Amino acid sequence: MSFFRTNVIAFCVLSGLLWGCGGNPEKKAAAPRSPSRPRMTKKDVPVVPLPRKQAAKPDAPAAEEPPPVEPPVREPAAPHRTLGDLLSEPVDSAMRMMPHVPPRAIDDAQAAAEGIRKLTGRRLTLYTDLTGPEIDRLPEFFEQAFPQWCAYFHVDPDRQADWKMTGFLMKDRKRFRRTGLLPDGLLPDDLPYPHGYSLNYELWLNEQPSDYYRRHLLLHEGTHGFMNTMLGACGPSWYMEGMAELLSTHAVQDGKLRLNYFPRHNEEAPQWGRIGIIQDAFAAYQAKPLAVVWAYPPAAYQETAAYAWSWAVAALLDRHPRYQARFRQLSKEVLNPHFQQKFDELFAADRQELSEEWQVFVSCMEYGYDVPRMAIDFQPGRPLPPTGGSVQVAADRGWQSSGYRLEAGRTYRLTAAGRWEKHCRPDCWPGVKNLPEKITLEPGGISIRYYRGRPLGRLLAAVRPDAPDANQPSAFLDPIAVGLISEITPRVSGTLYLRVNDSAAELRDNSGEIYVNIAIVK
Repeated sequence: MSFFRTNVIAFCVLSGLLWGCGGNPEKKAAAPRSPSRPRMTKKDVPVVPLPRKQAAKPDAPAAEEPPPVEPPVREPAAPHRTLGDLLSEPVDSAMRMMPHVPPRAIDDAQAAAEGIRKLTGRRLTLYTDLTGPEIDRLPEFFEQAFPQWCAYFHVDPDRQADWKMTGFLMKDRKRFRRTGLLPDGLLPDDLPYPHGYSLNYELWLNEQPSDYYRRHLLLHEGTHGFMNTMLGACGPSWYMEGMAELLSTHAVQDGKLRLNYFPRHNEEAPQWGRIGIIQDAFAAYQAKPLAVVWAYPPAAYQETAAYAWSWAVAALLDRHPRYQARFRQLSKEVLNPHFQQKFDELFAADRQELSEEWQVFVSCMEYGYDVPRMAIDFQPGRPLPPTGGSVQVAADRGWQSSGYRLEAGRTYRLTAAGRWEKHCRPDCWPGVKNLPEKITLEPGGISIRYYRGRPLGRLLAAVRPDAPDANQPSAFLDPIAVGLISEITPRVSGTLYLRVNDSAAELRDNSGEIYVNIAIVK
């Protein structure tokens, strides 16, 4: 199902449980994708618009975050219940709610006899049959992650001095089976989630093909453990895995760990591959509508693609200036069996806009995608005066409302002028020699570099219907090339939107504006 080829996009209220996590890494790191994308076609149906308030500017402070949430009080289970008991019991199919299991006693001498080392950190005790400096640093990175999890979920770290997890990083599972560190029934070879698993204060990991992905998987399972033990649950499948992916996608610089990081290059996240999965799906007309991701059942996470789409939903909502505060409220709802209903209530007023933001996000997906700068200001236009009108278009933003409404069947002339500057990062201009620090561009764009099949910097336009048809692709997916001057005749009445043709990952390199005059021809 694709929102680019389907006739129905429904918003479902479904949720699911997933125990095993992390997904399979791609066999090789995702290669840089070509910026070109297939052009979409659309059918536009005019509908009466809803009034919208002024959208938040990309550089404006994020909305005030909700007040701190105290972790729910949870009664411990009867002491006779063991890990084996829990693994054999059914769990609520709608929520990942794990009863408390007392920490297991581990025979360190027996583990050492099997060649399993014990690495002790403040927040993680790690048992592993692997060696190396990157392995030895894992408890340190886990400790650095803890205050960041606390800050995100509004948990007071000073009241959690004793919180700690036990992890098992395995190269040879048989060693861990023999010692009981990997219980029977957990991560068998035929289980569809063989790369990682978390249960309360314990997590298990198979060895991974890169240092980055090993850390990512540890942080992914650690996020599950944190949410289960601190918040009491992880929510439905898409939220549970989306949050784990969001808060495990990371960067390390000078020994400092940063969570909730949007990689700028595939080299920063080898073997992760989520962005490449989305790019390939869009190019193959297999992009997922939001409703499909929200309705993912646990079985969907047998495939890495489900993790990619869940991450993408969380990444868009968590970084977007209009949606962030509401999205972060959802951490208070993880114990609510009507979680998805609460989500629908929070986003009911701008569900159509969110759908279009999602389509643009997916269609323009790249490493380094700048969500705040790409946020669309959904401002309905007023009628264009008979004498015409003019508008400034910022070069460092995505789609911007012109403030004018164009009528179906009338012809309009768009004339653009002005210059803007672009800072040139060498990694964005492969093969270009003697690259200057900055270049100056005009509305016609430049021919030394193309983006998505058009000259970089060329002025683009789109006419968004007064109220878009939810069953059709957004008008932003099929833009009109304007350049210095062009005449357009909209098929439907709607607001004129404008932007310069540039990568969603490079908007921060731009400065300046261009000026567009809009005149009625006939």
